[in-house]
Amino acid sequence: MIRELRKVDINKVAEIWLDTNIKTHYFISAQYWKSNFELVKELLLQATVYVYEDKQEIQGFIGLSNEYIEGIFVSAEMQSQGIGKILLNYVKGKRNKLILNVYQKNSKRKIASTCSKSSDVR
Repeated sequence: MIRELRKVDINKVAEIWLDTNIKTHYFISAQYWKSNFELVKELLLQATVYVYEDKQEIQGFIGLSNEYIEGIFVSAEMQSQGIGKILLNYVKGKRNKLILNVYQKNSKRKIASTCSKSSDVR
């Protein structure tokens, strides 16, 4: 199930954010992510965020700022199960245009930088 972020979700969502960034962006110091943890919690509560939840457990989320996808994050144990694609397709139904940037060094995750409502991410 996908739903909007609630205030009560913030600790779990922020933990997924931190863990995923440290593991995925190994080329950036872990201290960088840790030093921004509290700020990110505040920003997430101000953003448009949708969480993917299964059996009352948040397993991933996507954050938006208008058309721009701020990030797609899936818990380590649930990666490569299609949750990111489900979240992306969900927000495609809510926007006419989406923009996404990825780190150049992040070669494992290649996603088109612009997605239209009619396209399907594979």
